[in-house]
Amino acid sequence: MSTRVPQERRRRRPTRSGVVLSEQLIVETALRLIGEHGPEALSVRRLGAALGCDPTALYRYFDGTDDLVLAIADRIIGDAMAGFVPGDDWVASLREMATRVRAGYLAHPRAAAMAAHRVTRRRNEIHAVDTGIGLLLNAGFAPADAARLYLAFIDTVLSHAAAEAAFHALPRQQRDADHRAWRDVYQDLDPETYPSLTAVRPVLPGMADSSFGQAVDLLLEALTARAPGGTASKVSAGPHSSSAMDPTASRDGRRA
Repeated sequence: MSTRVPQERRRRRPTRSGVVLSEQLIVETALRLIGEHGPEALSVRRLGAALGCDPTALYRYFDGTDDLVLAIADRIIGDAMAGFVPGDDWVASLREMATRVRAGYLAHPRAAAMAAHRVTRRRNEIHAVDTGIGLLLNAGFAPADAARLYLAFIDTVLSHAAAEAAFHALPRQQRDADHRAWRDVYQDLDPETYPSLTAVRPVLPGMADSSFGQAVDLLLEALTARAPGGTASKVSAGPHSSSAMDPTASRDGRRA
């Protein structure tokens, strides 16, 4: 595997297609290829063809495809957090961070499946972690608790967002079939065999909804309850929260 070369030695001449290579252009092209063709499209050969350059030229910018995956993951974080300024309300700020993470992953669902579990060790990720831990430090948590609780918070947010992104990456036919299952299969179950499902039958179609908002509210309520200084234990519901499942709203934003 080639070692990345210094910035000043990287190619600045146009490729045969007339573009000048850069890390940003390569990442943008990789995101487009993954979005159009799936993770299997991420290869040096296909990237070279899309950029109109010799595939080996990409090694001037990245050590290999795994290094590029980390850059893609960091790009998604950077796009999601762009313009975010934490406010005085640490709970509201953490909720906004969570909402931004979800939006970033849903904007690139196929890439999110490759990126959600990685540690990018790049600027955007480092800045996001510093911001999140800083919010908990400002809330009065001890340093060790702030780091540990932020990890629990962001891991849960990332996992939930990645699961939604994976659903969005499915073909429309499969997504529709999963939605219909809550209205069809789960509505016709034998009451004696499945008494609990029968008891909640009217709201089962709402199981196709996203539970992201409620999950984030539960996390924030738990954090607020542990916060030093007698912080109120009641967290105001976020914009995606619901005290009851809404059977008309689907997980991918369409009406069921």
